[in-house]
Amino acid sequence: MGALWDKIEWLYSLIALIPILPFAIVLFGYGAYIQNRKKALLLAMDVSNAFFILCVAALFNMLFDSNFGLYGILLVMILGGGLIGNAQFRKRGNVDVKRVFRAIWRMSFFAMTALYLVFMIILIGRVVFTVA
Repeated sequence: MGALWDKIEWLYSLIALIPILPFAIVLFGYGAYIQNRKKALLLAMDVSNAFFILCVAALFNMLFDSNFGLYGILLVMILGGGLIGNAQFRKRGNVDVKRVFRAIWRMSFFAMTALYLVFMIILIGRVVFTVA
């Protein structure tokens, strides 16, 4: 049982380290299965966003030497959901929580992708240029 758990942990670490992998796997695997690129792209975004959030939180913690990464991301997502929900309530008179959650989740995918690229470039540059 311990060896199986170690392999699962290793596989998750690999996927979490490179969150583009689950995106590509879901995009091409599910896309080949259902033959609908738009649905496959949306599902790939939804699945890989969880990995991007955890990876960006870890990169933030490493870059700024803190433990606030995941909490900061969740705080921004909750605040964004509140703002979108408030705008929706003012416009329509009610809040569709499912649509608000989906909007925040998809917007956070783009933000996490951009932050992942920026933090990786900074950390790789820090490693390369501080070795000398």
